[in-house]
Amino acid sequence: MGTFGTPRRVLVRGEGPYVWDADGRRYLDLLGGIAVNALGHAHPTLTAAISAQLGTLGHISNFFASPTQIVLAERLLELAGAGDVPGSRVFFTSSGTEANEAAFKMARRTGRPRVLALEGAFHGRTMGALALTHKEAYRAPFEPLPGGVEFVPFGDAQALAEAMADDVAAVVLEVVQGEAGVRPLPPGYLAHARRLCDEHGALLVLDEVQTGVGRTGAWFAHQHPTLGGGVRPDVMTLAKGLGGGFPIGAVVAYGERAASLLGAGQHGTTFGGNPVAAAAALATLGVIDRDRLLDHVRTVSDRLVDALRDVGSPVREVRAAGLLVAVELDAPVAAQVAARALDAGFIVNPVTPTALRLAPPLVVTAGQLAGFVDFLRGEATARPAAPGPQGAAADETTETS
Repeated sequence: MGTFGTPRRVLVRGEGPYVWDADGRRYLDLLGGIAVNALGHAHPTLTAAISAQLGTLGHISNFFASPTQIVLAERLLELAGAGDVPGSRVFFTSSGTEANEAAFKMARRTGRPRVLALEGAFHGRTMGALALTHKEAYRAPFEPLPGGVEFVPFGDAQALAEAMADDVAAVVLEVVQGEAGVRPLPPGYLAHARRLCDEHGALLVLDEVQTGVGRTGAWFAHQHPTLGGGVRPDVMTLAKGLGGGFPIGAVVAYGERAASLLGAGQHGTTFGGNPVAAAAALATLGVIDRDRLLDHVRTVSDRLVDALRDVGSPVREVRAAGLLVAVELDAPVAAQVAARALDAGFIVNPVTPTALRLAPPLVVTAGQLAGFVDFLRGEATARPAAPGPQGAAADETTETS
């Protein structure tokens, strides 16, 4: 229907961090399907798990449970630090926007009318998730959106405190705003939000759709010592990297209060948590654990950031949370640089007019990333491209889930 703009290439196969187009040309995938392909492409463990499960039991309705679904829920509670919180539960979805829809409905079930989100936030494209999303260009064509959502300035602790009251149902935050250009919350902000939610009886909802499942070098960004410091939410939403490329999302509710907000018949899903999706997620989590990919992400991220900061022009700034990286350029030419990068064999995302977003597979190596760093060094002497419609170009490559 033309919703994604003109495709840049037709991709036909992949292996590890690489993909090939229909003409046989190879690209280093530094976007990973927008932080989805955590294990890269065609990972043998993931493929085998999906194939084996599909050959045993593919899909069942939500009138039934499956062993893979139960084991995955238990594993997520364990990794999320919710296993020791009585009453904690998991609801499975097929995508991140569905997970955020469920969290929004949970907020509604508190009976309180107000929900606070941040300027710059992106939480999805369905109507409830879109109501939590700040960008006017995404919102305007579909208004009126579900009401009660208020946006406070990003990272402004005082503004959040002034907006809080006993009628606030939830504060919804991304630990790192991805689409806004990889912007981590300021140090201490998450703990401040936790205190305010406790004081006013509101839910703290963390959208970890893009930052979860090892992307930042911790299982979840709020567990990272410098990003979240281990602040525990009431609700966490997941998707993207959870299935390693197979569609699955999840809502983790910490404790009976949050987990009991949606009662029988008040929410549902057809595909969420089906046996194949659950098997894919278990395999993905298993490989991350087995291959010590959290350590790998931290090591490779440090080396990449150091190399990028050494490039000089056109790189003005580098912001990184593990392997979620923004390369801020010294001019609004991100779309043109991304196009030249594609021609040179690198897939990146011009997430803002001045910034490139990288979210490569967690298995990428520093050696593989070195080629992209060399490309950026070469950009210092590249012939300048005529300025184009930067905002529109960037919009075509931003979030779609």
